[in-house]
Amino acid sequence: MAGAIASRMSFSSLKRKQPKTFTVRIVTMDAEMEFNCEVKWKGKDLFDLVCRTLGLRETWFFGLQYTIKDTVAWLKMDKKVLDHDVSKEEPVTFHFLAKFYPENAEEELVQEITQHLFFLQVKKQILEEKIYCPPEASVLLASYAVQAKYGDYDPSVHKRGFLAQEELLPKRVINLYQMTPEMWEERITAWYAEHRGRARDEAEMEYLKIAQDLEMYGVNYFAIRNKKGTELLLGVDALGLHIYDPENRLTPKISFPWNEIRNISYSDKEILQLCIGNHDLFMRRRKADSLEVQQMKAQAREEKARKQMERQRLAREKQMREEAERTRDELERRLLQMKEEATMANEALMRSEETADLLAEKAQITEEEAKLLAQKAAEAEQEMQRIKATAIRTEEEKRLMEQKVLEAEVLALKMAEESERRAKEADQLKQDLQEAREAERRAKQKLLEIATKPTYPPMNPIPAPLPPDIPSFNLIGDSLSFDFKDTDMKRLSMEIEKEKVEYMEKSKHLQEQLNELKTEIEALKLKERETALDILHNENSDRGGTSSKHNTIKKLTLQSAKSRVAFFEEL
Repeated sequence: MAGAIASRMSFSSLKRKQPKTFTVRIVTMDAEMEFNCEVKWKGKDLFDLVCRTLGLRETWFFGLQYTIKDTVAWLKMDKKVLDHDVSKEEPVTFHFLAKFYPENAEEELVQEITQHLFFLQVKKQILEEKIYCPPEASVLLASYAVQAKYGDYDPSVHKRGFLAQEELLPKRVINLYQMTPEMWEERITAWYAEHRGRARDEAEMEYLKIAQDLEMYGVNYFAIRNKKGTELLLGVDALGLHIYDPENRLTPKISFPWNEIRNISYSDKEILQLCIGNHDLFMRRRKADSLEVQQMKAQAREEKARKQMERQRLAREKQMREEAERTRDELERRLLQMKEEATMANEALMRSEETADLLAEKAQITEEEAKLLAQKAAEAEQEMQRIKATAIRTEEEKRLMEQKVLEAEVLALKMAEESERRAKEADQLKQDLQEAREAERRAKQKLLEIATKPTYPPMNPIPAPLPPDIPSFNLIGDSLSFDFKDTDMKRLSMEIEKEKVEYMEKSKHLQEQLNELKTEIEALKLKERETALDILHNENSDRGGTSSKHNTIKKLTLQSAKSRVAFFEEL
């Protein structure tokens, strides 16, 4: 009995010690995860768990978003998860998204996972038209998205129609032009082919570098009113606060950069948190990096250098492989050509031999016929002489004899001519026979040359190392090293500097291509399908408003903050 009571008490205490849990589903841009969370967990506990699972260290850009009655809100770090106005049905769903955007993606986004998540989120926002993107820029961004997914363009693999199932352009852009999917694919592929050699992370970063200069990139809009009651939009982003006309989300009327803002007070806590977070990041960028960020950047630089050297090694191997394959193909082509030449020489030799035999046989027959004709001519001459010597007494016999003599003379003349013709023919046949034998000799000589010709081109004294999967070539991989010596780093620095120059030239070339594409497809545009943002963008372009987003904001802040505030109140 005592044992049973002790057992029940032990079970009860164990039951009390087990914490209560609930299930959470986390949806990222490319995956879903589920966790068992303790009821007492705060937002930070869950957020840290997700970041650790993803291997994400640049946590300050992200947050967990949830939906409340068709509106969205962010999980607060210092508040219990279940104290938020979330669904009570399990699993409780949160979306792991970028909450704050960098000013310069290339300089601020260090980890590859951070870049990838930003790329997926921005791409989704452009395709869903939450960020306005002009048609020509949409095609360019699509080409980088294809490079990120498919790698280098290969015409033997990426054939017509390979993008048929991909969502690469906003529906607004597709509907704006009288262009078939094949026509769009052709233009995307033309640019895609130029991105050869870019790794996935490089293609995604190029995408972000272009996207970050779009007017609506990283801007959160909120409806506000000034003191006069004018309905306006407040835009909050990494650069500051911007005031927009509700009908024009592209170009702000006034801007206040974060360095001019000291205090923010607003009744909407979501906006307030967004402002505070962006302000903190703005000030953080202008200070020295923390030790953690310095370590991440150092690791990122080392990783980038290692990857670059690895890509160079792979590029060299690929080039050597292609050269080896070209050499092999050339050898096979030359071998096939020599085989064909040998076959033709053999056939020519056989024809020469057959011709020589026929000519020899014909010459012998002609010679015998000439001898026979000569013999008959001699016999005819003898007969004529015999007839002349015979005395014919009567006139009739004489006349007959004269006629026979005449006929014999004619026959002898004909036989002599035929004999002469046959003799000439025999001489010609002997000459043809001699030429045939000479042709036979040349054919044999040609066949001998082909048989003794080497089947490979002369090689360099020191063969270049080739990939291991190419026959008859060897590659010693152990000789490769990734030790970052001074010479390696100097060479890498020179290569980076070279890349900068090439990038500037490519940017100029890219702008020219964008203008060419815009001009090319302009004739196919359906003007009646232009949206309000399309019209606004075109008007900005016509006014020369093609400067960068940073420059546009800078122009709006030339006046004093006081005059800008006064202008805002008078809108």
